[in-house]
Amino acid sequence: MDSDRSRAARTCRILIVAGEASGDIYGADLVREAMKLDPDLHFSGIGGKRMREAGVETLVDSGEMAVVGLIEVIKHFDVIASAFRKLKQILLQNPPDLLILIDYPGFNLRLAKVAKKAGVKVLYYISPQIWAWRQGRVKKIARLIDHMAVILPFEAPFYRKAGIPVTFVGHPMLDLVNVTLDRSAAAASFNLDPSRRIVGLFPGSRRNEIERLLPVIIGAAVKLKKRFPDIQFILPIASTLGNDDIVPQLTAANLDVAITRDRIHDMIRACDAVISVSGTVTLEIALVGTPMVIIYKLSPLTYQFAKRLVKIDNIGLCNIVAGETVVRELIQDHANPEEIAAEIEILLTDRAYGAAITGKLGEIRSKLGGGGASQHVARLALTLCGRCDDPTAAEPRLPQ
Repeated sequence: MDSDRSRAARTCRILIVAGEASGDIYGADLVREAMKLDPDLHFSGIGGKRMREAGVETLVDSGEMAVVGLIEVIKHFDVIASAFRKLKQILLQNPPDLLILIDYPGFNLRLAKVAKKAGVKVLYYISPQIWAWRQGRVKKIARLIDHMAVILPFEAPFYRKAGIPVTFVGHPMLDLVNVTLDRSAAAASFNLDPSRRIVGLFPGSRRNEIERLLPVIIGAAVKLKKRFPDIQFILPIASTLGNDDIVPQLTAANLDVAITRDRIHDMIRACDAVISVSGTVTLEIALVGTPMVIIYKLSPLTYQFAKRLVKIDNIGLCNIVAGETVVRELIQDHANPEEIAAEIEILLTDRAYGAAITGKLGEIRSKLGGGGASQHVARLALTLCGRCDDPTAAEPRLPQ
């Protein structure tokens, strides 16, 4: 009993790294759940607005780190290298009790190597998608981390086979997507007219995505405006971006678009269809049940490199979870205004087509396990820190 009291009295220091907008959301929820279980925790590391609001001391803003692709990483090398040096110094000179890594594998696996050298335990939350490409990295991961918390059910057997302690915690998005408004009420709450068509524009959370894909999305929106003169558009700006990253391009195109930063799931419910870049957001849209088209485009060099390594047929997370192509994906040269607008037009005019997609999207939730992912990961973290002796913390939670 005395040892339990002394253990609880000491502040536990946790270094946490979330390099992108989705990681910022999941990291914030994890931190809040962990603090409920044990208030004597101090979190610091890399995160964004939401993690700061949750109480994380952000040493580097994740908005500066959110890039994808070989060329893009090279362009941002100085910023990323500086962040790595800062966290490396902490791990080696003032080691925390635990390092929590959220996705962002290129950076985080290198940091895990430093943590291993420093004798710091590592909890990896949200697996690198090595089941999709470069599966050989699993051997490296086995040497570097103490526990893997995965959010997709098929990931657990993959890591277990490699001898890595793993827990399927369910998908955190299940707890975050909770829409109670119907379409009309949701539309009205954003000052949109429910009697007119509404299309959501989701250009991504990384600045290089905005540079490459926002002009394409705007081009598609302009074409849709000509086809449907009374159409309305709404666009969410990610926490990693500022208005200046988005608004000037909309103004230049003379496109009237409602802008929001909050209540993204109500916003999705308000839409009849969505144009979305590939990413976690496609799963959010799927859980709300709104039809969409998924687009993505990389630099030519990065695309040719990735094409040779990727082992799966789909890139959209909602399609990957579904195990089939539920919504259309327009990749690289096909991610152009003409093809995007054409797909959205079908979604807006062919009710049977849209209803079939919505029905398939409704089946995805059952494949993602139960809720409570953030709380379960929080218990895993406290167990690794020696602050929680929960025997169920390492038990897999498979969907029924």
